[in-house]
Amino acid sequence: MSAPFASQLRTRETIRLAGDGQGATSVRVQLPELWDVLRFEVAPTQTVQALKLETLERLAPDSQFPENFVMKVRGWEILDGRAPVPEVGPVGGSRFLLTSRRRRPVR
Repeated sequence: MSAPFASQLRTRETIRLAGDGQGATSVRVQLPELWDVLRFEVAPTQTVQALKLETLERLAPDSQFPENFVMKVRGWEILDGRAPVPEVGPVGGSRFLLTSRRRRPVR
């Protein structure tokens, strides 16, 4: 079965964080400060924190303080980074927003 159409929008490649035979969930992570999106296939045991760190490593490798970024799904901040990704409410092709904790002025 192919990935949902929504998960293919504005993404470069699929990054597999799930082993073969695991029931992988397809999600996208968007970093709006860079206008970039990554698509992931994550294992049922993959944590939100691991997904956040992997995204920062690939999109913003020079970011020194990952705690200054928050993950959101459906507009709500995910408070427990140790929670597995499937338990925080994404459906196939959902988009996580990884953004700065502090608001920045737009110029």
